[in-house]
Amino acid sequence: MKKEQPFLGKTGTLLFLVVISAFPPLTTDLYLPALPQMVDIFNTNQTMVNLTLSVYFVTYAVGLLFWGPLSEKFGRKPILLVGMAIYISASILCALAPNIEMLIGARLIQAFGGSAVTVVATAIVKDLYDGRERERIMATIMSLVIIAPMVAPVLGAFLLKIGSWRMMFVALAIFGGLSALLAIGYRETLDTRYTGSIVRSWGRLAVVMKNPRFTSLLGIFSIPAMAMMAFLAAGSYIYVNGFGLTEQEFSYAFAFNALLASFGPRIYMKLSKHISVQTIVMMCFGLLALCGVLMLTVGHLSPWLFAMLAGPATVGVIGMRVPGTNLMLEQQESDTGSAVAIIQFFAMMCGSLGMVLVSLRPESLIENLGTIQCVIGFTGGALWLLVRNRSYVTDTISELSQEA
Repeated sequence: MKKEQPFLGKTGTLLFLVVISAFPPLTTDLYLPALPQMVDIFNTNQTMVNLTLSVYFVTYAVGLLFWGPLSEKFGRKPILLVGMAIYISASILCALAPNIEMLIGARLIQAFGGSAVTVVATAIVKDLYDGRERERIMATIMSLVIIAPMVAPVLGAFLLKIGSWRMMFVALAIFGGLSALLAIGYRETLDTRYTGSIVRSWGRLAVVMKNPRFTSLLGIFSIPAMAMMAFLAAGSYIYVNGFGLTEQEFSYAFAFNALLASFGPRIYMKLSKHISVQTIVMMCFGLLALCGVLMLTVGHLSPWLFAMLAGPATVGVIGMRVPGTNLMLEQQESDTGSAVAIIQFFAMMCGSLGMVLVSLRPESLIENLGTIQCVIGFTGGALWLLVRNRSYVTDTISELSQEA
């Protein structure tokens, strides 16, 4: 750790980073069991209910670009606290929403506040850690953060039994409040702040995008999010409406998927000691493509077979996230906030596109998901083959290996 955190300490800092990194999965996954039910409650259709997800992700993505550069100018902590205040307020508005339109609007505000938290979380990791140590910390955070999607649907289904979908957003407001208490104990990690105007600070996004090494990796490691978010959008409908599972049974199936995903970062860290990063990334794209082919052919036969295919596909996506993010961050010596914002923006936009594409034919969700997995697996693998032996990739990987 490059900068001491006297109040939080090393363990507390890791806990703090895990908690603020858990905002995205917890905010989306907690109310997934309620999605089919909300269609009837609000007397609307699946498309409108899915907008509470897709609008969240699009706004979240745009918010990343807004907050990322500002964290370079004003510091991580002020942006973090402002974002949490917005998030908590919006979560309460979601709980009070009388109709689907108001819920969509409140989710938009919630996403805007939550994006500040996430972009700062990754920037703090870059502030505090370097090279292989950063990779280990990122893998640890991702492994622990995945507990959120394991627990969230189960908790959501439980809240549905004892109350209603509104309690889920009350729970998110409470989570935001507890996170704010940890944030108060965090000591600022940004040493040098950007001295230009606010408008010019947003202009740093363009500076980062002019880095060809960064953008080539950005395109490759953003598209896997399409496959993951497509599963997120379609999963509840496939399990509940397609296979006839209850909301509680769906939550267990979803938790199983998250449990498998939690091994992704750990598998990568273990394999990277014996196998080159280039090969591991290629294996992840190959696994995604294979799962897509099997999803198209046998994924519809049973919910358990579907789960056994969805899980490894998620492992493939998660497994390449650690090396992908680290490789991209290593291409930028400065403008960390802007770089993180761009990385997460493109992942969110690709994820949102995946959620739209998987819903284009509601009667064929499993086939839609399998097609997306196939296309991303084969396309991503082909693009990775084009850059895996470029000097900026091999040199970075070599430096990380020497630090191991």
